[in-house]
Amino acid sequence: MTAGRYALVALVAFLAALAAVLVARTWLAPTPRVESQVHALLHEQLTLDADQERRIHALEQGFAGRRAAMEAEMRADNKRLAEAIAAEHGYGPRVAQAVDRSHHVMGDLQKETLQHVFAMRAVLRPDQAARFDAVIVKALTQPDQ
Repeated sequence: MTAGRYALVALVAFLAALAAVLVARTWLAPTPRVESQVHALLHEQLTLDADQERRIHALEQGFAGRRAAMEAEMRADNKRLAEAIAAEHGYGPRVAQAVDRSHHVMGDLQKETLQHVFAMRAVLRPDQAARFDAVIVKALTQPDQ
């Protein structure tokens, strides 16, 4: 085979791989997380004024710290659950207690997240809040893909 043919084969293989990536990203990509959709709406579509930007940034900074702490707590809960499973080899009292604790922390994170969402919404003008509400409802009700 000549060098030209090798280059042609390499080019065709590259284009086929690129097409496969594009197809996968288009049809198989997961739906963006609610947080990503809300962040894109707030910072790319709502045209916030400087005061709104400042206030939302402060809310996001405060929530980021609380969220990180709760996520660390959930990781610690998972470790305790793993230890309980290893010790009991079944659904015993330690496993049940570890599961209940992790569910409690998950519930707290969900409540904190909702409080954060409503705090950000309170910063918006009525027209912005209506678009914000629509994005939240859509993100929470879209079917899993």
